[in-house]
Amino acid sequence: MNLFKEKLLRRQPQFGLFAMSLTAQTADALVPSGFDFLMFDAEHTPTALPILYSQVLALASSRTACLVRMPGPDPVAFKPVLDMGIATVMVPNIRNAKEAAQAVRAVQYPPRGIRGVGGSVRATRYGRDADYYAQSAEQICLLLQIESAEGLSNIEAIAAVEGVDGLFIGPVDLATDLGHLAQATHPAVIQACLDGVRRIRATGKAAGILAGESQAQAYLDAGATMVCLGSDLGLLTKAADALAAHWIQSNASEEAC
Repeated sequence: MNLFKEKLLRRQPQFGLFAMSLTAQTADALVPSGFDFLMFDAEHTPTALPILYSQVLALASSRTACLVRMPGPDPVAFKPVLDMGIATVMVPNIRNAKEAAQAVRAVQYPPRGIRGVGGSVRATRYGRDADYYAQSAEQICLLLQIESAEGLSNIEAIAAVEGVDGLFIGPVDLATDLGHLAQATHPAVIQACLDGVRRIRATGKAAGILAGESQAQAYLDAGATMVCLGSDLGLLTKAADALAAHWIQSNASEEAC
């Protein structure tokens, strides 16, 4: 059962974090916070499969869904991730329906796709679950990330590809592609994201986005039902900087006196 996908299909709002740190302990520590999902990032971190596997196990007994953002569209990279039993994957920077169809083929077995068959892997309970192969297409959840002007212009065509479960807007790369380098909160970028979310929902597919707390409600109102509220390292550095600044500045003021 893929609880994340079930909620997605019901259009039930889900909230999570990108997990950028490379330890199972951090993932384990975040579970009691109650997030619906953690999105382990294999695109922008120096992670490795054994690290990812330990993080999967850290979430295994919880109701926090384990999602992975893939490093790219290479179908070879999907095999070990899916074989670990990770049922929801996101592919970055999808620009058109052809790329969307390639991503679908990477996560599905023949004849619908090209996913290789692994026997004694965690996804099949190490060979004990003979029904896994027939049921995997229904259990696997495929999210495609929209991060360019081209991707935005092709939302309807991308969403129409059979096997795509949701589209997730990446505001930072989208901002950069629109000429506002890393300015995810630029008014023009926010408007493009809001329009994108509404268009995704109009296709009948689920819409997701990375959003700071100040923008999250607007995206929810526009129809987003999966929202990344930041990252584990983002929360860590923000809290650490505030704590350090408070005490360092306080002591510096006393020394000046």
